[in-house]
Amino acid sequence: MRWLISSSCFLLFSIALASAQPPAQPAVQSYDLVLQSGRVMDPEAGLDAVRNVGVRNGKIVSISSEPLSGRRVINAAGLVVAPGFIDLHQHGQNLASQRVKALDGVTTALELEIGVPDVARFLKEKEGHSLIHYGTAASHVAARALVFGAPIGPDVGPSHAGIPEILPKSGPATDKPASPEQIEDMRKRLRSELDAGGLAIGMGIQYTPGATRLEVIDMFRLAAERGLPVYTHVRSAGRGEPGSSVESISEVIGAAAITGAALHVVHINSSCLADSVVCLSLVEGARARGLDVTTEAYPYIAGMTSINSALFNPGWQEKLGIGYAQLVMPETGEHLTKDRFDELHSSTASQSVLIFSNTQEMVDRVITHPLVMIASDGAEGHPRNAGTYSRVLAQYVREKGAITLMDAIRKMSLMPAQMLERSTPAGRLKGRLQEGADADIVVFDAATITDRASFQKAMEPSVGVRYLVVAGTVVVDNGALATNVFPGRALLGPGKH
Repeated sequence: MRWLISSSCFLLFSIALASAQPPAQPAVQSYDLVLQSGRVMDPEAGLDAVRNVGVRNGKIVSISSEPLSGRRVINAAGLVVAPGFIDLHQHGQNLASQRVKALDGVTTALELEIGVPDVARFLKEKEGHSLIHYGTAASHVAARALVFGAPIGPDVGPSHAGIPEILPKSGPATDKPASPEQIEDMRKRLRSELDAGGLAIGMGIQYTPGATRLEVIDMFRLAAERGLPVYTHVRSAGRGEPGSSVESISEVIGAAAITGAALHVVHINSSCLADSVVCLSLVEGARARGLDVTTEAYPYIAGMTSINSALFNPGWQEKLGIGYAQLVMPETGEHLTKDRFDELHSSTASQSVLIFSNTQEMVDRVITHPLVMIASDGAEGHPRNAGTYSRVLAQYVREKGAITLMDAIRKMSLMPAQMLERSTPAGRLKGRLQEGADADIVVFDAATITDRASFQKAMEPSVGVRYLVVAGTVVVDNGALATNVFPGRALLGPGKH
């Protein structure tokens, strides 16, 4: 009985004590980083509202109208908070180029048009030293040069700041047709490059004019076997037949139809020139009939490439509709003459040259087309390396009102991310500003963002990107580059386990 009374008294005391305590409060959720009160824009969900974004362990964990607390809180009031821009076509992979890309809002920059000569070497050299995310295609151009006994890359030729060593000099390796045995050797090389982490097969058919239609189809077949896309610079440009832009686009659409491989046509503005709208209608028609065909463009009237490449084989003037004077040396502004062209074209050293072959009217029509995503084709020597994305926002959204802000963000983030999904599941976590997505985020002032790079000062950084977050790490901090941070990581194809 005494034990029962004691137990009862203890129970009553415990109940009274519990009722005297305040109710337990839910734990305050804390984040590594909070972007507070920004205009959050997600092109996939259509969200366009003032929200707070919480980031933890490199992921977007919360998007909320309620206050969030974090180790660092950035006031983004009055600024746009959007998915980081994804550049599928970036040749300049050095740190100087990455810095101007970051200030242009780019969180991922990939070498997918041509690819690098050695995927494993590229990935190893970039690991732990990259400001933004990176990756590459497996290069048909390099595989072909290797098979013909003229390998390209940093160990076999002089490097050049404008165009990295990804293109061979015009010669037998570019101009001669390959035997069936050589084509099979190319395919073996490409398989090993895909196994090393290549995201796609990159083809520069205009730089390998000796490649037959069957060689091209065989490369597409390899891509289809691996379930990967082909990124290609098409065979030719201009209106003259044979070899017109229309014929060149038809060739690769046909290869996609025959093999089932996804196709991405790079810089359709540069490849099709005056017939760009006609070429876009070919892409539209292919897509309407179930083919997986996509394309891109950059917002400049001039292109740039290596002057000793096969693009300048005899007949280039008629194809491009220009003369020597429309070729300009980026370092000096020198307009070429025939003698100067002949000297540079015959040289073994790679030299970049600007090619003024397009019109502003045609570029405007291409950039605003709903099927066209934005990609820079960037390398040192051309302002597109530093200014592409800010230029689209400044000119086409703010000044011309030709596209909406949401549509511009879609062209620069979601559309390339969806293309990237054809190569890696990691693409599904990029190009969106959603809970669970990678914390690759650009924060910019829509009223002031502007490109400053010009053909005279090609590496002048853009202004208006206030913050850039790469994998949860702040890379651009209040408009200035952070120091000693390298959060960029490799995006790898399925061959790399």
